[in-house]
Amino acid sequence: RAAWRAVDGGSSAVDSVVEGCSTCEELRCDGTVGPGGSPDENGETTMDALVMDGVTMEVGAVAAMRYVKDGIKAARLVMQHTEHTLLVGEKASEFAISMGLPGPTNLSSSESIEKWTKWKNSSCQPNFRKNVLPENNCGPYRPNNYLDLSDETCPDTYQNKISRLPQVGLHSHDTISMAVIDRTGRIAVGTSTNGATFKVPGRVGDGPIAGSSAYAVDEVGACCATGDGDVMMRFLPWYYRNSIAHLV
Repeated sequence: RAAWRAVDGGSSAVDSVVEGCSTCEELRCDGTVGPGGSPDENGETTMDALVMDGVTMEVGAVAAMRYVKDGIKAARLVMQHTEHTLLVGEKASEFAISMGLPGPTNLSSSESIEKWTKWKNSSCQPNFRKNVLPENNCGPYRPNNYLDLSDETCPDTYQNKISRLPQVGLHSHDTISMAVIDRTGRIAVGTSTNGATFKVPGRVGDGPIAGSSAYAVDEVGACCATGDGDVMMRFLPWYYRNSIAHLV
């Protein structure tokens, strides 16, 4: 609604998509966007975000950004004030603060801490680790040499790991993606997310990756979605979709 009000009031597509995603961050949509959302293995909440202009093809993004709550605004600052596409980690935080965004801010909440504590008390299961020891407990982890396993045991090991993977659902995956067409017909897309719940610290999901979470080309259109970001990054579905549409 915030994006609609902005574009209905005459704001540009980029301004409107930033307004929409920013409002979702403030509202902590589904507990997976904005401060206080999905924690990583260490219990820390971080921010991933992207904004893309479908006319200029400019992209700004941040990933694994710590202690700055305004993910989509930080992404826009990357697009507006650098020649880069993506800044990551603590250096993204330093950049955002230097450009005027508030911080450092504790991004954890009582809800995220409670969720993380419950997960820790459940032996850190499920998690995103594979081929490591210990298999069924919290770390520290070390590599497990699966080369020593026989052909007969590998399928069982694979099935056991699949059963321990976090389930992708409304409150566990990368969100939100948004597309806007303004009154002049210009198109923009944006995303904002905390990333996968209980992700390995430092993980970058599909949210800040153009073509993976969202993509916009003015003469074709825009596509965006959320889901299993680690799979989506392998196929860049929305870049592919727009490329096919361009040929039709």
